[in-house]
Amino acid sequence: MKAPRNVPDALLESLKSLGLTRYEALVYIGLLRVAGATATEVHEISGVPRASVYPVLDRLVQKELVSVSHTTPKRFDAVPPDQGVENLMRRIESDAQSARTALDALYREKRPEGRGDREQIWTLYGEENIRTRLADMFRSAERSVEVLAAWDLLRESVLPLLEAVPDSIPVEIVTEHWEGEQPSRFRLHILSLAALHGTHFPTENLLPYERSGVFLVDDARALLWMEGADGQPSALYSESAGLVLFVRRHITSVTEWAKTAGQ
Repeated sequence: MKAPRNVPDALLESLKSLGLTRYEALVYIGLLRVAGATATEVHEISGVPRASVYPVLDRLVQKELVSVSHTTPKRFDAVPPDQGVENLMRRIESDAQSARTALDALYREKRPEGRGDREQIWTLYGEENIRTRLADMFRSAERSVEVLAAWDLLRESVLPLLEAVPDSIPVEIVTEHWEGEQPSRFRLHILSLAALHGTHFPTENLLPYERSGVFLVDDARALLWMEGADGQPSALYSESAGLVLFVRRHITSVTEWAKTAGQ
């Protein structure tokens, strides 16, 4: 058997990023260079210590990178690179999904311990950050989603995010305008929000509706989206009872006044 040829460090690092140890990467690369090999030959072509070869081969078989014959002695062969990398990526995606599910469960179990009566209100800057938080709110909805927003904001930034709401969750939308077909899964209320500014409604409590909105999920999480004077949006987000109650009352009050103004 030929002595092991040098293996580029960059290749080893790439394989390590796909979940292989250094020994596993060396053995897999070594087997790619030959048409099958015994454990002793694997030791010689890879440079991996003899005592480590069998455990490494077992792990590579489990990771679907190496196949093994039923002959005596056993011979090992590398899965072609295209299939091997695909197998590794599938394992990574599966592990990532499992981790995401477990972490999300832990995140949702957390309690505001040690905060006393202090309510947490977070400020978000930039449309991407706000959209990311909204998408998470919609995706995790369990009972209800309520939206009071200008049509421009809905059309340009929010409607695609609402596709993440589970099918069984009711979605209420209050806006002043709608273009195109109205999705059957939404309960739409087309109201003249601008007309409120001509009534005795306390307009100082209104959002500037040109590109703004309020969002309430499960009566437990609230987000207020506001357009800045410089055109850059910001938002307030909270799971605190205070802001949630404010948004609850705001949606109810605006809806009632808009209905009255439209009569």
